[in-house]
Amino acid sequence: MSLAPHIVPLPGPAADFAAGLRGNLPVLHTERCILRPPVLEDAPHWIAILVADEEGHLGGPHDEAGAFTEFAATAGLWLLRGHGLWTVAERDDPDAVLGFVLIGFEPGDREPELGWLFLPGARGRGLAAEAAAAAKSHALGSLGVTGLVSYIDPTNAPSRRLAERLGARLDGTIADPRSGAEAEVWRHAPPGGAR
Repeated sequence: MSLAPHIVPLPGPAADFAAGLRGNLPVLHTERCILRPPVLEDAPHWIAILVADEEGHLGGPHDEAGAFTEFAATAGLWLLRGHGLWTVAERDDPDAVLGFVLIGFEPGDREPELGWLFLPGARGRGLAAEAAAAAKSHALGSLGVTGLVSYIDPTNAPSRRLAERLGARLDGTIADPRSGAEAEVWRHAPPGGAR
């Protein structure tokens, strides 16, 4: 597969600096997955998910340029907020990308969001639940985030089921500021906390 020039890493001091920054970000392990900081080579996987938009992701549909901008912005949250995007890969093969989980905070969000996007071949195997549970635990524990929500398109039945599986409850709706579409707000209870 031929990559666009902006997705091809350039070797040298800047790439080494970026690797050093990534080395300071948390890596989480689950039974079957590793949640690692994103690298530029992960962008085509993110783009493939957002452009196809088979599950009805908020803010979509996206073109390739818009999807790359979303990838860069979400990865950049680590520098701005101390949380952001993890690439979810096979535990035994960190280059085998399954999808992504994130603790995000985008324009229009009222509080930090637990989000997930997975490639079609990784869906229906419980991997998103496993990875999202690890991200949720890390955010509410180590990162000290006091609350999390998931903003879900009402037509995205798999994401609604996953939010329920993670212990979230439906807590109203908001309008997506980019598209005006309605989004459900699913509230995640903190560990040991009241709903």
